[in-house]
Amino acid sequence: MKKDKYCSFCWRNKEEVYLLIEGKEGFICDRCVAEAEKIIEAEQASRTQKASLIRLMKPTEIKEHLDEYVIGQDQAKKVISVAVYNHYKRLSRIMKGQANEIEIDKSNILMLGETGTGKTLLARTIARILEVPFCIADATVITEAGYVGEDVETILTRLLQAANYDVQSAERGIVYIDEIDKIARKSDNPSITRDVSGEGVQQAMLKLLEGSIVYVPPQGGRKHPEQNLVAINTNNILFVCGGAFDGLERSIMKRMQSQAIGFKTLFEKENVLDKDNIFRYANAHDLKKYGLIPELIGRLPVITYLDPLDKATLKSILLEPKNALIKQYEELFRLEGVKFEVDENVIDYLAEQAMDLKLGARGLRSLLESILLDHMYEIPSKDDIQDFRLTIDNVKTKLSESNLALLKVA
Repeated sequence: MKKDKYCSFCWRNKEEVYLLIEGKEGFICDRCVAEAEKIIEAEQASRTQKASLIRLMKPTEIKEHLDEYVIGQDQAKKVISVAVYNHYKRLSRIMKGQANEIEIDKSNILMLGETGTGKTLLARTIARILEVPFCIADATVITEAGYVGEDVETILTRLLQAANYDVQSAERGIVYIDEIDKIARKSDNPSITRDVSGEGVQQAMLKLLEGSIVYVPPQGGRKHPEQNLVAINTNNILFVCGGAFDGLERSIMKRMQSQAIGFKTLFEKENVLDKDNIFRYANAHDLKKYGLIPELIGRLPVITYLDPLDKATLKSILLEPKNALIKQYEELFRLEGVKFEVDENVIDYLAEQAMDLKLGARGLRSLLESILLDHMYEIPSKDDIQDFRLTIDNVKTKLSESNLALLKVA
């Protein structure tokens, strides 16, 4: 039986068009071919526009924006600014079709620093500046495939959800993997037993960090086994890993022989070893000894450190950033129609107490929540309060009544 000759797209017959091209299951006319060409050109222009929409800010501009939200950490900001700039400069070149035979590798980042020093805040602020999809994943819940826990692919599921399931947008996003130190190899001998939440996770993460096609369950892997998988190319996704690496300083100190018996080392003679911030001397050898496999270390070429927070930095965190803690509480009280003020000596006292708690910037938040709890509980029910001033006596009284006093490190 002869086919009726009409376009399968616009349903025009052969007499109404100039040319009708026959395919295996139907026809397409010259008009639809022209329209399809316009659609392809528009899509290519859209992709080029998306590349130009990436806020390719210079490293100095990136650092200036980071300074508005993160206090201190100048070295980490410089390292991250350069790595992010190079990564998105590389990505813009690819999206604009300017790639040549010289292929530029991406610069995944590893941040070392104590808890509360700003690792997560740096990654979140970078994503906000660049206006790209961003997600935070916790490495502690990930296990090797087939064991109770989450698969490595669920990291990309979160990124896909942050991009509203737009694969192209997700493929130029940023993933921050927190607590990366918690998946360190539990034993120096990898053949003793399976390490399903340590070395097994590190090996599973290699394909993500390297850049490959990963098939991702869009709704999570184990609750919906019937779903269709989404292919995501991780070649242009920037991975930022962070961890406290508690105990790494001992390996660094031992390597540098800063406590040698008998003869003084070069560092002790010149008195240049910064023992308060020993992470600045960390290298791949220390990370390998800590329990990260060499293959993973090699896929995190940019290693930076965050300085421990001193009293002056903690005071600045309370007052200076755009999202400073005192500004946040001023806004909370303003919403209740109350003017919130803090005595200057309170700021000094809070910084000293946070230093004792050893919790970094998070310690400041814990202190303020404990101090202001009763006030934030009572003030919304009172209409006669228009001003509230936080005094040193009030702070000391509230802290003595709270459980935070028991958390202080001797």
